[in-house]
Amino acid sequence: MKSLFTKSLISTLIAGLLVLTSASVAAIEEGDWLVRFGVANVSPNDGSTGVVPTDAIGVDGDTQIFANVTYMFKDNLGFEVLAATPFSHDITLSGSKIGETDQLPPTFSLQYHFAPKASARPYVGAGINYTTFFNEKATAVISSLSLDDSIGLALQAGVDVDINKDWFFNADIRYINIETTATTNLGNIEVDINPWVFSLGVGTYF
Repeated sequence: MKSLFTKSLISTLIAGLLVLTSASVAAIEEGDWLVRFGVANVSPNDGSTGVVPTDAIGVDGDTQIFANVTYMFKDNLGFEVLAATPFSHDITLSGSKIGETDQLPPTFSLQYHFAPKASARPYVGAGINYTTFFNEKATAVISSLSLDDSIGLALQAGVDVDINKDWFFNADIRYINIETTATTNLGNIEVDINPWVFSLGVGTYF
Protein backbone atom coordinates (compact mmCIF):
# COMPACT_ATOMS: atom_id res chain seq x y z
CA MET A 1 0.00 0.00 0.00
CA LYS A 2 2.78 2.42 0.85
CA SER A 3 4.50 2.00 -2.51
CA LEU A 4 1.27 2.26 -4.53
CA PHE A 5 0.02 5.30 -2.63
CA THR A 6 3.41 7.02 -2.86
CA LYS A 7 3.60 6.46 -6.63
CA SER A 8 0.06 7.81 -6.99
CA LEU A 9 0.96 10.86 -4.89
CA ILE A 10 4.03 11.63 -7.03
CA SER A 11 2.35 11.06 -10.40
CA THR A 12 -0.72 13.09 -9.47
CA LEU A 13 1.44 15.91 -8.14
CA ILE A 14 3.49 16.03 -11.35
CA ALA A 15 0.35 16.01 -13.48
CA GLY A 16 -1.15 18.77 -11.39
CA LEU A 17 1.95 20.92 -11.69
CA LEU A 18 2.11 20.46 -15.47
CA VAL A 19 -1.59 20.96 -16.22
CA LEU A 20 -2.93 23.26 -13.57
CA THR A 21 -0.32 25.96 -13.19
CA SER A 22 -1.91 27.85 -16.10
CA ALA A 23 -5.22 28.10 -14.21
CA SER A 24 -6.55 31.23 -12.54
CA VAL A 25 -4.52 32.14 -9.48
CA ALA A 26 -6.26 31.73 -6.12
CA ALA A 27 -3.67 33.78 -4.25
CA ILE A 28 -3.77 33.56 -0.46
CA GLU A 29 -3.10 36.35 1.99
CA GLU A 30 -3.27 37.32 5.64
CA GLY A 31 -6.67 36.58 7.15
CA ASP A 32 -7.62 33.77 4.74
CA TRP A 33 -8.95 30.39 5.86
CA LEU A 34 -7.88 27.33 3.82
CA VAL A 35 -9.97 24.16 4.02
CA ARG A 36 -8.63 20.90 2.56
CA PHE A 37 -10.03 17.37 2.48
CA GLY A 38 -9.20 14.07 0.79
CA VAL A 39 -7.60 10.72 1.61
CA ALA A 40 -4.57 10.03 3.79
CA ASN A 41 -2.46 6.89 4.14
CA VAL A 42 -0.60 6.13 7.39
CA SER A 43 2.49 3.97 6.74
CA PRO A 44 4.24 3.06 10.03
CA ASN A 45 8.00 2.73 10.47
CA ASP A 46 7.49 0.35 13.37
CA GLY A 47 9.84 -1.01 15.99
CA SER A 48 9.57 -2.39 19.54
CA THR A 49 11.38 -3.41 22.71
CA GLY A 50 10.14 -5.22 25.80
CA VAL A 51 9.07 -8.75 26.65
CA VAL A 52 9.24 -9.84 22.99
CA PRO A 53 12.31 -9.90 20.70
CA THR A 54 13.47 -6.43 19.61
CA ASP A 55 11.45 -5.08 16.65
CA ALA A 56 9.23 -8.19 16.58
CA ILE A 57 6.07 -6.07 16.92
CA GLY A 58 4.66 -4.62 13.70
CA VAL A 59 1.82 -2.19 12.96
CA ASP A 60 0.16 -2.22 9.54
CA GLY A 61 -0.97 0.84 7.57
CA ASP A 62 -4.42 2.23 6.82
CA THR A 63 -6.07 4.81 4.55
CA GLN A 64 -8.83 7.14 5.73
CA ILE A 65 -10.51 10.48 5.00
CA PHE A 66 -8.79 13.62 6.30
CA ALA A 67 -9.73 17.28 6.67
CA ASN A 68 -7.65 20.23 7.77
CA VAL A 69 -8.13 23.94 8.31
CA THR A 70 -5.37 26.55 8.02
CA TYR A 71 -5.65 30.15 9.20
CA MET A 72 -3.20 32.53 7.53
CA PHE A 73 -2.15 35.05 10.17
CA LYS A 74 0.47 36.43 7.73
CA ASP A 75 0.74 36.11 3.95
CA ASN A 76 3.43 33.43 4.38
CA LEU A 77 2.53 32.00 7.80
CA GLY A 78 -0.41 29.80 8.71
CA PHE A 79 -1.63 27.68 11.62
CA GLU A 80 -3.12 24.32 10.64
CA VAL A 81 -5.35 21.85 12.51
CA LEU A 82 -5.49 18.34 11.01
CA ALA A 83 -8.22 15.78 11.70
CA ALA A 84 -9.24 12.44 10.17
CA THR A 85 -11.66 9.58 10.50
CA PRO A 86 -10.28 6.85 12.80
CA PHE A 87 -7.40 4.78 11.46
CA SER A 88 -7.48 1.04 12.18
CA HIS A 89 -4.31 -1.01 12.57
CA ASP A 90 -3.54 -4.70 12.98
CA ILE A 91 -0.72 -5.43 15.42
CA THR A 92 1.56 -8.35 14.59
CA LEU A 93 4.21 -10.39 16.36
CA SER A 94 6.83 -11.73 13.92
CA GLY A 95 4.25 -11.39 11.14
CA SER A 96 1.31 -13.03 12.95
CA LYS A 97 -1.63 -10.89 14.10
CA ILE A 98 -1.92 -10.60 17.89
CA GLY A 99 -4.12 -7.52 18.27
CA GLU A 100 -5.81 -4.53 16.72
CA THR A 101 -6.52 -0.92 17.60
CA ASP A 102 -8.13 2.28 16.32
CA GLN A 103 -6.46 5.67 16.64
CA LEU A 104 -7.09 9.35 16.02
CA PRO A 105 -4.08 11.64 15.34
CA PRO A 106 -5.09 15.34 15.63
CA THR A 107 -2.08 17.46 14.65
CA PHE A 108 -1.37 21.18 15.10
CA SER A 109 1.24 22.78 12.84
CA LEU A 110 2.81 26.14 12.05
CA GLN A 111 3.26 26.42 8.26
CA TYR A 112 5.48 28.55 6.04
CA HIS A 113 4.12 29.16 2.52
CA PHE A 114 6.87 30.04 0.06
CA ALA A 115 4.80 31.60 -2.75
CA PRO A 116 1.34 32.64 -1.51
CA LYS A 117 0.57 34.64 -4.67
CA ALA A 118 1.53 31.90 -7.16
CA SER A 119 -0.66 29.25 -8.79
CA ALA A 120 1.55 26.49 -7.31
CA ARG A 121 2.21 27.17 -3.61
CA PRO A 122 4.66 24.87 -1.78
CA TYR A 123 4.81 24.93 2.00
CA VAL A 124 6.50 23.27 4.96
CA GLY A 125 5.28 22.88 8.51
CA ALA A 126 6.20 21.69 11.98
CA GLY A 127 4.09 21.10 15.04
CA ILE A 128 2.69 18.73 17.65
CA ASN A 129 0.75 15.51 17.20
CA TYR A 130 -1.52 13.94 19.82
CA THR A 131 -2.50 10.34 19.05
CA THR A 132 -5.15 8.62 21.12
CA PHE A 133 -5.68 4.86 20.88
CA PHE A 134 -9.02 3.15 21.52
CA ASN A 135 -10.90 -0.09 20.82
CA GLU A 136 -7.76 -2.09 21.56
CA LYS A 137 -8.32 -5.84 21.25
CA ALA A 138 -6.04 -8.82 21.84
CA THR A 139 -6.60 -11.56 19.25
CA ALA A 140 -3.87 -14.15 19.90
CA VAL A 141 -0.92 -14.97 22.20
CA ILE A 142 -1.87 -12.13 24.57
CA SER A 143 -5.21 -11.89 26.39
CA SER A 144 -5.23 -8.17 27.19
CA LEU A 145 -3.97 -5.07 25.39
CA SER A 146 -3.95 -1.36 26.23
CA LEU A 147 -2.01 1.40 24.42
CA ASP A 148 -0.96 4.70 25.99
CA ASP A 149 -1.70 7.93 24.13
CA SER A 150 1.23 9.65 22.44
CA ILE A 151 2.47 13.23 22.06
CA GLY A 152 5.23 13.88 19.52
CA LEU A 153 6.75 16.10 16.85
CA ALA A 154 5.14 16.33 13.40
CA LEU A 155 6.87 17.60 10.24
CA GLN A 156 5.28 18.19 6.83
CA ALA A 157 5.85 19.38 3.28
CA GLY A 158 3.21 19.91 0.64
CA VAL A 159 1.91 21.95 -2.26
CA ASP A 160 -1.38 23.56 -3.27
CA VAL A 161 -1.93 23.86 -7.05
CA ASP A 162 -4.79 25.94 -8.44
CA ILE A 163 -7.64 24.26 -10.30
CA ASN A 164 -9.53 27.56 -10.67
CA LYS A 165 -9.93 30.74 -8.63
CA ASP A 166 -11.97 28.92 -5.95
CA TRP A 167 -10.47 25.42 -5.74
CA PHE A 168 -7.01 23.92 -5.58
CA PHE A 169 -5.38 20.50 -5.58
CA ASN A 170 -3.32 19.46 -2.53
CA ALA A 171 -0.55 16.89 -2.01
CA ASP A 172 1.14 16.51 1.36
CA ILE A 173 3.65 14.27 3.15
CA ARG A 174 4.21 14.18 6.92
CA TYR A 175 6.47 12.42 9.37
CA ILE A 176 4.91 11.97 12.81
CA ASN A 177 6.68 10.80 15.97
CA ILE A 178 4.28 8.31 17.63
CA GLU A 179 5.59 6.19 20.50
CA THR A 180 3.39 4.20 22.88
CA THR A 181 3.59 1.66 25.68
CA ALA A 182 1.53 -1.49 25.06
CA THR A 183 0.41 -2.98 28.35
CA THR A 184 -0.34 -6.71 28.02
CA ASN A 185 -0.88 -9.67 30.32
CA LEU A 186 2.68 -10.77 29.49
CA GLY A 187 4.27 -7.41 30.33
CA ASN A 188 4.90 -3.99 28.79
CA ILE A 189 6.13 -3.46 25.22
CA GLU A 190 7.53 -0.14 23.99
CA VAL A 191 6.23 0.38 20.46
CA ASP A 192 7.52 2.97 17.98
CA ILE A 193 5.06 3.63 15.14
CA ASN A 194 6.60 6.83 13.68
CA PRO A 195 4.60 6.82 10.43
CA TRP A 196 4.89 8.60 7.14
CA VAL A 197 1.50 10.06 6.23
CA PHE A 198 0.78 10.63 2.53
CA SER A 199 -2.31 12.60 1.52
CA LEU A 200 -4.07 13.73 -1.65
CA GLY A 201 -7.03 16.06 -1.75
CA VAL A 202 -8.62 19.31 -2.81
CA GLY A 203 -9.20 22.56 -1.02
CA THR A 204 -10.87 25.92 -1.10
CA TYR A 205 -10.40 29.18 0.75
CA PHE A 206 -12.37 32.12 2.04
